[in-house]
Amino acid sequence: MNQYETVFILTPVLSDEQMKEAVKKYEDHLTSNGAEIVHEESWGMKKLAYPIQKKSTGFYQLIEYKAEGDLIADVETAFRRDERVLRFLTVKLDKHAVAYNEKRRKKAAEAENAPAAQTEVQA
Repeated sequence: MNQYETVFILTPVLSDEQMKEAVKKYEDHLTSNGAEIVHEESWGMKKLAYPIQKKSTGFYQLIEYKAEGDLIADVETAFRRDERVLRFLTVKLDKHAVAYNEKRRKKAAEAENAPAAQTEVQA
């Protein structure tokens, strides 16, 4: 099983609930086809570098998962058919990228917990 990372941009006209529903649809699609979701991040609404379909912003979403290679074509076909998806990019991660992502997640978790620990000491 290989590890992949997919970033996709959803149209900004979606409500928060519709955006979460679209993300859940792709997570369910991956897991129902045998993929294991390692990590998922919502980057929120961001400005696009150039207009896509006359839109200048979009909801960015990242999903990191382990899957067989033949599943990628199926997922990308689903992205192409969905009018809510402006763009997507799937990357196969090598061992160095996997290690980097794990280190980055660990550092983010430590940073999240550190301010809480500091406020307890000060109080």
